[in-house]
Amino acid sequence: MGPHVYPIGHTMKSRPHPPAHPHGDLREIFPGIYFVTGTVAMGPGIRFSRNMTIVREGDGLVAINSVRLNEDGLAQLDKLGRLTDVIRLAGFHGSDDAFYKERYGATVWAIKGQRYVPGFDSSKGESYFDADAQIDAATALPVADARVYLFDSTPPEGLLVLAREGGVVVAGDCLQHWARPDAYFSLLGRVMMRMMGFIQPHNVGPAWLKQAKPLASELLGILELEFEHVLPAHGAPVLGGAKPAYRPAIERAAATRIVGGRP
Repeated sequence: MGPHVYPIGHTMKSRPHPPAHPHGDLREIFPGIYFVTGTVAMGPGIRFSRNMTIVREGDGLVAINSVRLNEDGLAQLDKLGRLTDVIRLAGFHGSDDAFYKERYGATVWAIKGQRYVPGFDSSKGESYFDADAQIDAATALPVADARVYLFDSTPPEGLLVLAREGGVVVAGDCLQHWARPDAYFSLLGRVMMRMMGFIQPHNVGPAWLKQAKPLASELLGILELEFEHVLPAHGAPVLGGAKPAYRPAIERAAATRIVGGRP
């Protein structure tokens, strides 16, 4: 069988794009791989950071875990090349995908089963946007040396694994690395996220683990992947030694899933 791509078009409902929030500069982490830290606003006074990764593919650029940039940031992006594709990894992310679709005509890829709805309950609400293509384990991705590692979670989630630099994992909510709050946290965000267990280095996302309920076997399967680095959607890049650094948190998370009844 050939690569699986599920074209479903895109549907724009009457929903304004979320505004651009404060963010930093695009930084080149590895040749052809760029990283930018921005902000997510969860409510009055509650703000914390989130990241977007950009990968150069030929003459084009692929955005992973999209974060809307302001005009200065978009000018930086445009100097790198033309944005051709957007990949959504996290089931609780994706709010800026439609912006990049409209601005650049980018092809939006989402993990099969993910929906674009307001809020964090993907089973509720009307979709305001549809991805152009859905991804399963056999999909030919717009980055030649990339593959996805999928979780049977609710909502679905994936890791993007790049076969370069000893293995680079781009993560959504699964693997995080907030060793400390950064400049994009509000005071209330710092307090709330610390109390909820998010401020930990080399962490499995606590809210994702609780809400998405991945299989223990799939969590342990991360340790079978070949990677040295992690570029998370939340927290700082982990450059070198990422697999052994994450191993304790992954094994603890898997143990809680086994106790919870999902081996």
